Amino acid sequence: MRGLPGHPRTADALHTALIYQADLAYDDVLEHGDDPVDDDFWNLFDEYPRITHRQDAIWRRQAARAFDDLAQDHWPHPHCPAEEMALHLALRWAESALTDGIITPYQSTTEPHPDDHHWDMLLETLVQDTDILNLFHVDIDGIEDPTSEQNQYLGMGDYRPAAWFTAFNNTDGRDPRRPRR
Repeated sequence: MRGLPGHPRTADALHTALIYQADLAYDDVLEHGDDPVDDDFWNLFDEYPRITHRQDAIWRRQAARAFDDLAQDHWPHPHCPAEEMALHLALRWAESALTDGIITPYQSTTEPHPDDHHWDMLLETLVQDTDILNLFHVDIDGIEDPTSEQNQYLGMGDYRPAAWFTAFNNTDGRDPRRPRR
């Protein structure tokens, strides 16, 4: 993943974010198991859309793996909704962590690239669309269902939690035999 061409500082920040958030997600699974996300302290899954808050530990472990899968990519490319959400959260965290000094920019021997840390452009480059972000809007509850009128109007597809690990129609799925943590 450290292969974002011409952008070693950005790639390093994003890689750090993906690994860090994977750790947080796995910690949530160990600490909370099948408990629904509520007012208790959560490391990561409280940042997910409300429609995922009642998922079990198996679902959450798969969601944590999405961060690991993207971190292993030479060029992070989401293959399913879970990876799409992971990438959105990692991009947001990387930008914030750099701004707040939580992580420091990668020390490269190359000159800074003008697009380093240009997060909006990176988002446009790495994801097909931002449909998954609609799941955060309470005023359009139900949009995750592919039979809903709003979903069909936008051409979103199935974003119900059970479908989050199914590969998008225009991508190949991940090898189910790939190593796990």
